[in-house]
Amino acid sequence: MSMLRPLVVAFLIICFSPLMSATVVQDFNHVERCKDSLYMGTPPRGIIDIKLRKICQRYADKPRYVTLYDPQKRIPVYSAYTFKKTEGDARVDYPWMYEPQLAETDGNGNMMPFPTGYLHMKFADSQAVLDDYSDVVLYERGHLNPDQHQSSPHDRAATYTLTNVVPEMREFNIGPWREYEEQIRVRLNNFCRGTAYIVTGVTTRGNMIRRNNQDRVAIPEDVWSAYCCTDYDHNAPHNVRIRFPSHAALAKNAKEGNSVHEMPVQELEIFLKNNMDVDQNLQIFYDNCISPSPLPLYLQHTI
Repeated sequence: MSMLRPLVVAFLIICFSPLMSATVVQDFNHVERCKDSLYMGTPPRGIIDIKLRKICQRYADKPRYVTLYDPQKRIPVYSAYTFKKTEGDARVDYPWMYEPQLAETDGNGNMMPFPTGYLHMKFADSQAVLDDYSDVVLYERGHLNPDQHQSSPHDRAATYTLTNVVPEMREFNIGPWREYEEQIRVRLNNFCRGTAYIVTGVTTRGNMIRRNNQDRVAIPEDVWSAYCCTDYDHNAPHNVRIRFPSHAALAKNAKEGNSVHEMPVQELEIFLKNNMDVDQNLQIFYDNCISPSPLPLYLQHTI
C-alpha cells in the first residue's frame, strides 16, 4: 500500500491540478472557466455518454466553448456556447484545426491547426480529418457553434475545428440553416440583454461518409438548436417575447424538405427522447431556463 500511495498522489495532482490545461476532460468543471459556456454551469442532462468525450474547446490558452464529441462517429453530439453580440461580418478564412487531446494527453491543451504534411494515424482514428471532407460533393462542413455568433477574432477562429462541425447537405447549410443562424443572431442582438446560452446538436441514423472503403464520419439526420436568455427585453413585440426566455429549432439535414421549424424547448426535448441516445430525464437547460422571479407569485403572470 505504501508503494502505491505516491502513485495515487501523483495521479490526483495530474488530474485535478488547476494548472493543468487538459482539453478532453471527465467533467466540464475540471477546467477553470470551461463551464461558463453552459447555463448555470450545467451541461444538458440525460445524454447517455459512456463512449463520448467532453471537450473544453481551448484556443490561445483560453476556453472558448464546450463540445460533447463522439469519437466513433467522428462528429460532435452538440456544442454549447455563449452568444456574443456581433454585426454578422463576412466570414474570415481561418485555418481548420483538430483536437490533439482526443489521441494523446500531452501538449498544452489547445486545438491545433492541421499540418500541411503528414498527420499521425492516431489522430485520424479518434476524429475527423480534412481528407474525410475533401472528396465529398454533397456535404459541407457545417458549424454547430457558428463563427457569426462570435465577435472576437480568437472566439471566431476557435469555431474552425473539425470537432465542432458535421457533414451538412450543401443546400441545407447555405440555405435554411444559415438563414436561421442569422435570424437568431439578430433576435439575440436586439432583445437579449444578458448572456444567451446556445446548445446546437444533431441526431444520426447510421449513414456515414466513407473513405478508403471504411466508414469515417456520421451524417446527421437532423440538426437542432436551443437558446436560453433569462434577461431579455420584456417590451419586445409579442411575436418576439413569446420566444423568450428560451426557444428551439429543428430541421432535416436534407437537400429538400429542410425548412427550419421553431418550437418550445420542451417540444424539442420530446423529439430528441425518441431520436437520440438519451434517457427520459433529458433536459437541455438547467431547470428549463426558468430564472427565479423576484416578484410575488400573484404578479408573475404579468411578465
